Amino acid sequence: MKRPSHRELLGKLRTAKETASEQRIRFVEPDSILSDMLELDFLVEDLTESLSEILSEIQPGDYHGQRPPAKSYERSILDSELFAFRWSSKVFGCLMYLKFAIKGDYLWIVSLHEHRQPVKGGQNELPK
Repeated sequence: MKRPSHRELLGKLRTAKETASEQRIRFVEPDSILSDMLELDFLVEDLTESLSEILSEIQPGDYHGQRPPAKSYERSILDSELFAFRWSSKVFGCLMYLKFAIKGDYLWIVSLHEHRQPVKGGQNELPK
């Protein structure tokens, strides 16, 4: 079976919501997240308050990551599996992209921004 399964994604999203509701959130690159939030006219302080609601919008079918999940090379979450999602957000009012990892007792946000269209022929291009 290809990983992550629907059931595994449900569990990861549930764990992410629980850690977010308990304010156990960390940002891998805070400056990058801050910049992306400012583009959406959304403050990081608002994000920590709204993250559980944002995660509730996401379903396992919105998974947009690698199979099996890629492992992080960032020192703070080294070798942690990365879970990426793309979904239509009511909170933000646009198509969004979120990549996170769960490490220890924390939800680590790697990316959270408006979905960016891949460059034709670029490495981010969706497979056909």
